[in-house]
Amino acid sequence: MRIALIVACAFFMESLDATIIVTALPPMAESFATSASRMSLGITAYALATAACIPASGWLADRVGARNLFASAIGIFTLTSAACGAAPSFATFIVARIAQGAAAAMMSPVGRLVVLRTTEKRDLMQALSMLIWPALFAPVIGPPLGGFITSAASWRWIFYVNVPLGLAGIGLVLAFVPNQRAAERTAFDGRGFTLLAVALGCLTYGLDAIGTREINAPLAVGLIAAAIVAGILAVRHLATSPRPVVDLRVLRVRTFFVACVSGGALSRAAISTTPFLLPLMFEVGFGLSPVAAGVLLLIYMSANLGMKAVTNPILRRFGMRSVLVVNGAIASASIAACALISPSLPWVLSGAILLAAGASRSMQFTGITFIAFADIEPDERAPASVLSSLAQQISMGMGVAVGALMLNFSRLVRHAPTLGIEDFRIAFVLAALLGAFALIAYGGLAPDAGAEISGHRPPVSPG
Repeated sequence: MRIALIVACAFFMESLDATIIVTALPPMAESFATSASRMSLGITAYALATAACIPASGWLADRVGARNLFASAIGIFTLTSAACGAAPSFATFIVARIAQGAAAAMMSPVGRLVVLRTTEKRDLMQALSMLIWPALFAPVIGPPLGGFITSAASWRWIFYVNVPLGLAGIGLVLAFVPNQRAAERTAFDGRGFTLLAVALGCLTYGLDAIGTREINAPLAVGLIAAAIVAGILAVRHLATSPRPVVDLRVLRVRTFFVACVSGGALSRAAISTTPFLLPLMFEVGFGLSPVAAGVLLLIYMSANLGMKAVTNPILRRFGMRSVLVVNGAIASASIAACALISPSLPWVLSGAILLAAGASRSMQFTGITFIAFADIEPDERAPASVLSSLAQQISMGMGVAVGALMLNFSRLVRHAPTLGIEDFRIAFVLAALLGAFALIAYGGLAPDAGAEISGHRPPVSPG
């Protein structure tokens, strides 16, 4: 469990950096003598570099060793964080963010691989549960934390705080993480990597173009079309190459496929709309101050945290399929219920809705992660870790893009110049329907799916 905790802390630092600069964009723009909208490129560049470089992480881990690569990635991430904070110009800052995103791409799948390789299957649920909280909490606390640091000190300290954390992380990784690597060295699949990098890069940038409130439709459509073409070519190559940069054979494992491609992708996209839509609704729709909006988000975040204490016992008691189906329905209903929140609604009811949305989000994220690796054999864990990271990156990006698209579509239908509370209500309901479709995939799982790591055994029917 010590290794899992070390990896989780590195994940948190990585996940936090993806969103913490959101509220610091205006003062950063002032420092670089540019516009706040142009500063959003700092978020896009980080996400694009992360998505494009993830496919190479598995091959590099096998070549240089998981510990060496993980420690090096943390080191580069730390150095580039310092470079972001000290950047004298906008161009320098973007270059540093790209390098930071590339380092982050090595941290997530490699860190998960380290945990998978050093944990017995009976302990896998407890170990993986530690790796989930960064993805749950970082997107929620990132923006308000960035605003607090910027107000109390300077936006540059958003990046400087990573330096002591990174140095401590390197020491812990070198001290406690074994340097596992593949016995056989293979040539790097340059063609597969290039095709995947183009596909993921175009998809990430295209989703970002959709996710902005001023949609550049031709650019977004062109990028997503290019991503689809490059993605088809990449899948064809990976399916026929003897040594692909990412092994797709792991998708034949049904539980992994459901968690990463069918049900899991829809669930992640749906529940990822909530941290995006809620603060916008509080500030734009209700006219609340950032402080008041932050207090409401703390209710949502506390439910995420509180649910972690009971998640594993619930999974052991009821089994993964039942939890994914029932909690998936609750998660979808709670997303739809967010449409009922309004300044006129009693605060007790608003708080109850936020608690339900946060708790069900936490449970669903955890269940999806557990079921993904429930039936993965030890020799399949490296490609499974890479594919899982890719799926999470894509589906969460799609969640933000879908949320923004729903908002703007509703606004355009109303012929309104600005967003209104009606647009947020429609977006929440449509996001809930998206999550509900995932229940079909979860219902097709075997009753004992994931029983080997959860410990749940469904009752045997007589006869």
